[in-house]
Amino acid sequence: MEIEKTNVLGVPISVIDQTRAREILFDALRRGERGYVTVTGVHGVTEAQRDPTLREIFRRALLVTPDGMPMVWMGKLQGEQSIERVYGPDLMLNICEHSVREGHRHFFYGGVPGVAEQLRDQFEKRFPGIRIVGTYTPPFRRLNDDEVRDLQTIVRATRPDFFWVGLSTPKQEKFMAQYMSILPEAKIFIGVGAAFDLLTGRVRQAPKWMQRSGLEWFFRLTQEPRRLSRRYLINNPLFAIRAAAQLTGVRKYGLD
Repeated sequence: MEIEKTNVLGVPISVIDQTRAREILFDALRRGERGYVTVTGVHGVTEAQRDPTLREIFRRALLVTPDGMPMVWMGKLQGEQSIERVYGPDLMLNICEHSVREGHRHFFYGGVPGVAEQLRDQFEKRFPGIRIVGTYTPPFRRLNDDEVRDLQTIVRATRPDFFWVGLSTPKQEKFMAQYMSILPEAKIFIGVGAAFDLLTGRVRQAPKWMQRSGLEWFFRLTQEPRRLSRRYLINNPLFAIRAAAQLTGVRKYGLD
């Protein structure tokens, strides 16, 4: 299936909305296709400027969803009027709700101890009949050989259609690109960042008006200033300068 993309600083952002994203992923499962989905905003695109490996991971993704409003604005300024925000927590709710009828199986990987299980319990109440077949809380380091084997055993037994990855960027993107071959029984990997924490209420979500106006970063910065100050106070201005250079033609960013 050909998926239209818009170029944001050399990262191919998929021209989609929530409905289109769900249709593409459900269709991929019906056709037996495997792949990974990156939910990408300013932070991911900016990290990709200094990390060729991450750029290549974005280019090989099944979908690169426009997670932040700047991705949407860049798409629309380049003529892609149908592009809409596909926010990670909303995508997770969207897929999980509609997967009940399809019988899809879900696996939650990530978060601090207890969060994946809490999210599972909440979703089982919210979406009766949903099939959440496993959870796994990884350590804050690379998995060792024994942990990899344990994870392989669990995934082999549960065979999830959707393997949800709740890590930070670029850690989750590199995990998905590497573990696609290590966990062949999992079909579609989706990296949703802080969605586990946001959906369980462990971290507060920005009001809808702030999300729509592109001010979610400011809300999150006020919640976690120590952890997020570098990400937002350095990456956001860098992105704005580079985006202006791309839109005015001062600098070219290729997708190849």
